[in-house]
Amino acid sequence: MTFSLNPLAARIRTARRSETFPPAVLLSFLIVALVLAWAVAPGLFTSHNPASGVPADKLLGPSAAHWFGTDHLGRDLYARVVYGTASSVTSAFIAVVIGLVVGGLMGLLAGFLGGWVDVVLARLVDVLLAIPNFLLAVIVVTALGFNTTNAAIATGVSAVAVFARVMRSEVIKTRQAAFVEASFLLGGSRWHILLRHVLPNASRSVLPLAVLRFGLSILVIASLAFLGYGDPPPASDWGLLISIGKDYLKWPWLVYAPAFVTIATVLSVNRISRWLRKTN
Repeated sequence: MTFSLNPLAARIRTARRSETFPPAVLLSFLIVALVLAWAVAPGLFTSHNPASGVPADKLLGPSAAHWFGTDHLGRDLYARVVYGTASSVTSAFIAVVIGLVVGGLMGLLAGFLGGWVDVVLARLVDVLLAIPNFLLAVIVVTALGFNTTNAAIATGVSAVAVFARVMRSEVIKTRQAAFVEASFLLGGSRWHILLRHVLPNASRSVLPLAVLRFGLSILVIASLAFLGYGDPPPASDWGLLISIGKDYLKWPWLVYAPAFVTIATVLSVNRISRWLRKTN
């Protein structure tokens, strides 16, 4: 009797462990939740005005009154980071949606239809993959104009090829599954099988990629803003704050504060993406 219960108890303990969040994942979720709260309701987290400051308080170090210090115009840096979150997060979300919708549709059609459709779309994806993502984003944002929205569009365009390739490989693998062949034999139409069976099963592997690209999009958009391709001052995008702070290296918190927030957010999103990929 003892020997028969031990395997069952071991399975229960394993199931319980699998249901709990690892500490690193839980911390990552808390950081991402805080960032999203900053983006949705920044006024709940600071009472300072991000666009105006007190000249007499310029370049003050971090303190209880100014958590991240103040900039060269006396503006509270913590308030500027918090209010700049909405622009950074929204633009990254736009980029992911563009890459997911356009790239996912391309990969879905290429993998399911095959033939000349697969050949044409595969060659287009190869061309996009041959161009480095950041260089492609710079080219697109230069053609569209310098602001954060165009930077988000440019980042989304640079992510299309990655989503298309992953979706195509997942669709091809799902299309060869036994339940898909059985649905064909039972008289299911191609579009019914595509929408009912292939798309739901293939999209499960795309979710971790979308989360990963969200973090990478924040980094790319911040880099574009750092180079001056985003909104001009007095905007407070994270990349722009780092760009302004590099001109005042004697007061390093002007760079460290927005850079730390950017790095913590990207690393947290990447950790969540790895966790999602393992749970799949």
